[in-house]
Amino acid sequence: MPASLSVLSANLAQSVSYSTHAAPLPRSSRTKVACKNAKDRSNARHLGWARGGMTARLGTSSRGAVGLSRKVMRVQSVAGFDAQSTYDEFVGIDNEESDDYTVINIQVESKPGLLHAVTGTIIDLGLVVVKAEKSSDDTAEFDKFYVTDFDNKKVYDNEDLANIKICVAAVIDKVVGSSLPVRPLTEHNVVEAVDEEAEKERTRRSEVLYNLMDTYLKNDIHSIQSSIVNHVEYTIARSRYRFDDFEAYQATALSVRDRLIESWNDTQRHFREKDPKRIYYLSMEFLTGRALLNSAYNLGLKDNYTEALAELGYNMEILAQKERDAALGNGGLGRLAACFLDSMATLNLPAWGYGIRYQYGMFRQTLSEGFQREAPDYWLNFGNPWEIVRPNVTYPIKFYGHVSVHEVNGRSVFRWNAGEQVEAVAYDHPVPGWNTPNVINLRLWSAEPTREFDLESFNTGDYVSAILDKQRAETLSSVLYPDDRTYQGKELRLKQQHFLCSATLQDIIRRYKYGHSTFDAFPDKVALQLNDTHPTIGIPELMRLLMDENGLGWTQSWDITTKVYAFTNHTVLPEALEKWPVELMETLLPRHMQIIYDINWRFLQELRGTLGDDYQTMGKMSIIEEGENKSVRMAHLALVACHTVNGVAAIHSEIIKNEIFKDFYKIMPQKFQNKTNGVTQRRWLAWCNPGISKLLTEKLGTDAWIGELDLVSNLKPHATDPEFQAAWNEAKLQNKQRLAATIKQLTGAEVSTEAMFDIQVKRIHEYKRQLLNVLGAIDRYQRIKGMSPEERKAIVPRVVCIGGKAAPGYELAKRIIKLFNSVAEKVNNDPDVGDLLKLVFIPDYNVSLAEVIVPGADLSQHISTAGTEASGTSNMKFAMNGCLIIGTMDGANVEIAEEIGEENMFIFGAREEEVKTLRQNRMTATVDPRFTSAVNLIRNGYFGWADYFAPIVASVDGSHEGSDYYLLGTDFGAYLDAQQKVDETYQDKAKWTEMSILSAAGCGKFSSDRTIREYAEQIWKVTPCRRPDPLEKRPGLDSADQHVEDGI
Repeated sequence: MPASLSVLSANLAQSVSYSTHAAPLPRSSRTKVACKNAKDRSNARHLGWARGGMTARLGTSSRGAVGLSRKVMRVQSVAGFDAQSTYDEFVGIDNEESDDYTVINIQVESKPGLLHAVTGTIIDLGLVVVKAEKSSDDTAEFDKFYVTDFDNKKVYDNEDLANIKICVAAVIDKVVGSSLPVRPLTEHNVVEAVDEEAEKERTRRSEVLYNLMDTYLKNDIHSIQSSIVNHVEYTIARSRYRFDDFEAYQATALSVRDRLIESWNDTQRHFREKDPKRIYYLSMEFLTGRALLNSAYNLGLKDNYTEALAELGYNMEILAQKERDAALGNGGLGRLAACFLDSMATLNLPAWGYGIRYQYGMFRQTLSEGFQREAPDYWLNFGNPWEIVRPNVTYPIKFYGHVSVHEVNGRSVFRWNAGEQVEAVAYDHPVPGWNTPNVINLRLWSAEPTREFDLESFNTGDYVSAILDKQRAETLSSVLYPDDRTYQGKELRLKQQHFLCSATLQDIIRRYKYGHSTFDAFPDKVALQLNDTHPTIGIPELMRLLMDENGLGWTQSWDITTKVYAFTNHTVLPEALEKWPVELMETLLPRHMQIIYDINWRFLQELRGTLGDDYQTMGKMSIIEEGENKSVRMAHLALVACHTVNGVAAIHSEIIKNEIFKDFYKIMPQKFQNKTNGVTQRRWLAWCNPGISKLLTEKLGTDAWIGELDLVSNLKPHATDPEFQAAWNEAKLQNKQRLAATIKQLTGAEVSTEAMFDIQVKRIHEYKRQLLNVLGAIDRYQRIKGMSPEERKAIVPRVVCIGGKAAPGYELAKRIIKLFNSVAEKVNNDPDVGDLLKLVFIPDYNVSLAEVIVPGADLSQHISTAGTEASGTSNMKFAMNGCLIIGTMDGANVEIAEEIGEENMFIFGAREEEVKTLRQNRMTATVDPRFTSAVNLIRNGYFGWADYFAPIVASVDGSHEGSDYYLLGTDFGAYLDAQQKVDETYQDKAKWTEMSILSAAGCGKFSSDRTIREYAEQIWKVTPCRRPDPLEKRPGLDSADQHVEDGI
């Protein structure tokens, strides 16, 4: 026996105590491995979260023995286990029973995962397991392992036999005596009568299935590596010896998804068992961003995956860049919805998100000679490893046709005879929370034809008709926000909204009916949140499903509908409040139009009881807008049917109460609330800004701020500490370097990190006033050009970045993009200016770019006309990362100023209460001459394209009624003064850094966790439902009714 084998005692002692960092073993080396690796492999089996159970590798002599010697590895003692104790009672070795094999007999208390652990230990000792036999009763397992040594001979050496006993007994003692994370076992309720034999078979099958996956996947380095490589070979079908970065990303994503799925399944099972009230969040957009790093961080596995990949020769940060952003949204609405799901998961709320699986998103933005060009965003070309298709979860979605009435049991029943029907197919995206075992779900619907292909039409030569149904169906979920300037565009938008709502509501009703025989408890179990007016068509759709499909009467259906729906308004612009032509609604959704007419008639009857004969007010409040072209006011439908209506910032909520919906507020003030938006500090600070994140944790002495952002207020006393300021600035510099590299990669422009990074990234719209930014840059350019070389030395260098998409049909916004790029071309190529001013347009702005831009910004512009921005959330992200804000008192800027102090921002411009009068007087008002000068440069063709830019000039020059509606000329002087103050402050590095720290320290309020708590407590009446921590042992059996589609 080689002396080196005697060290196994110490190795085994560690193997039952610590985790391993060993890389997966090549197949060709499985028969010859040093003792250290034997220890590591044993360790990898015994520790972490493994689904071993009954799936131990038995009878596979082809795998060979493990060990350098053909002798059994020698053990002297095992820490924590008395080698001299009486272990003969549960481990025995018999060389008499078989002529060819040494038989290891084990009798021990039954425990999930035990067989896997024991088998692995026997193999690691250098033995070949030729076969195994198992039997058991209710309390114990009786296992026989038939083994040989490396030469296929029995083991005779007494010392070797003693070693086997010691090692096997030590592992049994550890596994049986410990509390490994065990998955919950559910006993199915059997509704129908079954005979005794059938019940026994069902119980046996259930236990076998449970034991196959009784414990969780392990998260040690070795297990993660094995998971990744297994996916490379068995899922992606690539060689484990050669796979590129993209394939490594796919395999890593699938490995992380495995861990999400098991927690997702158990979370849904727990929800089904507890049957809590659930919140369903309906949104046309979910701008989720990349999932790999966010999921790994939230699962607490980022470091493990980073190390595991590094040992395999891959960089996790590089792999994360291979993920395409999910093209499921456009702007703040979709990003807010994604933040809300993150917070719902973190707060353990029983929640689901529902949206559409857009095949091409809105569009991929490119620039050609400074013009925006739109191209399909082929984000699904190579698949999406995060989604789980549910082909068994489909629902029919109807369009067109007519409504017939039938008498059934003495009552009239309406039947919608559809002229067109498609299928909604579910795709699930697990959403993990932070510091919780809960994983909730985002379900997206994809449109498919009810029949895949019309073969009869094809065979008769009608090739177009053969594929028409398929194309028409798939168009529904192809593009986000199709251009609605045409009737066809409007029709497609409305079809998308109905598609989302009908599939979602059928899914919710199906889930509810699993555990309830009547709809009496529906309002106590279901809360529906409408994210803006887009899903409002769900109100008549729920009425239709309850009445026509489930046999409820109008009164009960309306009572349920008004108790489950709540509505969030996201705009103060009247033109953004959706209206659908009655003619379109009657054609596309005839049954819904009937229901809307009935809702409106009953509502007007109630109003008449309150308002008397005030028909003017009643007409303004009616759901149906009368006129030459009658339309359905979707916001009014939501106001009538929903129990709660909320704005998204304090100033916004006051505007909707006092201006937009003032007549409704007078009649039903109890419905109106404010819920100021927030963002998740996990993605938007902790994960995207590791330098600042590390500083926060060190200074606060805890990372609890990742879940309770209010804790960052404790930074305030350190804002003037020179040492802390130096560390803060170093972290900011690293972020700026990363942003500068990204700018060069995307645009080719080289920018200096010594310059101030001045950022405005958001959807391009007149009210957001990117044009004010452009005019300010033109003025700065003029001033630099007029300076002497000596005067220019005092100028603060700036890099002005704008990013964002203009809607394809929004011509003026697209002209503003072209204007900015034309000004950039002139400025960036002027040798007099050099690095004093650079203008950069960042194309195809998305979440992943924002994760680089936000941490790297020094100054961020949020300069909408007061009273036009509902809230904004990018201002919160920038402020949270220590970026200073220049802005108006609009949207959430008002509350940010309250929290961090107006003295730590650069506020300018007219206040909301002044805007109406200023607009009325704009034509006769005197504007700052610098504004006129900048506009004239554009008018006179200094930047080229004078004719193309003429509509821009006309929109702001105040020359006619309605010109400069967003008051750029009015605010321009104050804007330039604020910018001058920015320059002066930036030159005082200590003061700027102090303001930066105080900005971050004051952002505790703007966590989406706070927002969601308020929604849950004050609107949804939903309470947390955290599943038991998997590290705690669960009862073996319970009586939960777990459907075969558990949670699906």
